[in-house]
Amino acid sequence: MSSLFLCKTYINMKKISIFFAAITLLLAGCQEEGEGFFLSGNITGVEDGKKVYVSEYNSETNSTSPLDTAVIKDGKFKLDMAEKDLPQLTYLKFEGVNGNVIFISENQKINFDIHKDSLRNARISGGKENKALSEYLDHLNELTRKMGNMQQEMRQAMNSGDTAKFASLRKTQLEFRDNDANFKKELFNRNKDSYLAVMLLTDMVKMKTLSNAEVREMYSEVSDRIKETPMAKNLEEFLEQNKAIEVGSKAPEFSGPTPDGESLALNDNLGKVTIVDFWAAWCKPCRVENPNLVRTYNKYKDQGLSIVSVSLDRPGQKDRWIQAIEDDNLEQWSHVSNLQYWNDPIAKKYKINAIPATFILDENGIIVAKNLRGDALENKIGELIQ
Repeated sequence: MSSLFLCKTYINMKKISIFFAAITLLLAGCQEEGEGFFLSGNITGVEDGKKVYVSEYNSETNSTSPLDTAVIKDGKFKLDMAEKDLPQLTYLKFEGVNGNVIFISENQKINFDIHKDSLRNARISGGKENKALSEYLDHLNELTRKMGNMQQEMRQAMNSGDTAKFASLRKTQLEFRDNDANFKKELFNRNKDSYLAVMLLTDMVKMKTLSNAEVREMYSEVSDRIKETPMAKNLEEFLEQNKAIEVGSKAPEFSGPTPDGESLALNDNLGKVTIVDFWAAWCKPCRVENPNLVRTYNKYKDQGLSIVSVSLDRPGQKDRWIQAIEDDNLEQWSHVSNLQYWNDPIAKKYKINAIPATFILDENGIIVAKNLRGDALENKIGELIQ
C-alpha cells in the first residue's frame, strides 16, 4: 500500500485523484473562539528575513493559488488573512526549505510550531477543522508504518519461500485494510460538518475502500455548508458521472469495429452472463490474465457465457491487436477496437483509466460485478451461471 498522506488533492470533471505521499503533517488542535483567519507561528532552522508563503489548493486549475506572504523575524511569523466563507486546504511553504505544511484554513486563530528539518512533525493548534484533520493523519501515520513493516516481512517471506508465513501476513494485511475502512467511516460519522468529511470520502473513492454507491450514500449526510466547498462539488459531480458504470446499473451500450472491419454491438452479444473485458496487446498484466479468461470461457461457454473484449491498442497497430488475439487464443469470442488507445470512446464511456478492467453483466445487461480476475472471476461466473 502506498503512503496515504496528503500531499496534493485534485478532483476535476473527468478525473478524481488524491495524491498521498510521506507524512507531511502531524496535527494537534484545540478549538478557539474568535473571528477572522489569523496565522502565527514559530519556526526554527530558518534565518530571519526569509519568506513564508501561504497558498491554497485551486480545484479549477489543479494547482495552488498564492494568498499572502510574511517575513520571518526572531524565528516567528504572523499573517492576518481575509475571512473565509468556507474551509479550504491550505499550504505553508518556507523560502529555501523543501516541502510544505498543510492545514485547513478556517476563521480561527491558528498557531504553528515548526522545525525546518521536520515539517512532517509540525504542530498546529486552532480550530475544529485542524483538530479533525490531526486525528485523521495520526491514524494514517500509524497505518503507513504498520503496512510498511508488513510489506518488508512479506518480501522476506517470499524470498525465503515461506509460503505459510506469507499467507499469514497477507491475512493480517487485509485485516489492516478492514480496520482502516472502519476507522474512516467512524471518523466520518463524527465530522459530517467538517471539510475532513469530503477528504475522507474522496480518499475512499480513490483507494476503492468503498464502492461509489456507498460513498454516494455517505455524501448525502454531509452538511449543506460543506457541500458548498469546491472539493465537495467535484466529488458530487464525479459520483454522478460514474453512476452509469456502478454495480446495479445497466451497462452502457456500445458498438465498435471488429478485426474484420464489421460493426459489433454489445446488446447483440449478451449471453446468460457476459464479460466486457478491456485490454490491449501492449498491456502485460492483460496478457498475463488472458489464460484465466480463456479457462473461464471454456468452462462456461456452453452454459451461456459470452465475452466481448474491447482493445485499447494504439492507432496504426491493428496487426498487433490481431496477432495478440491469435497468440493468446482469444479468437473464440467477440472483439472490438477503435484503435484509439486511451481515447477509445468505449473506454471513455466506461471511465477506464487502467487495464485490465472487467465488467460482468447478467442476461439483461445489468452490471453485477467488476474487476475480478483469476479464480475470483471464474468463481463469480460459476455462481451467476448456476
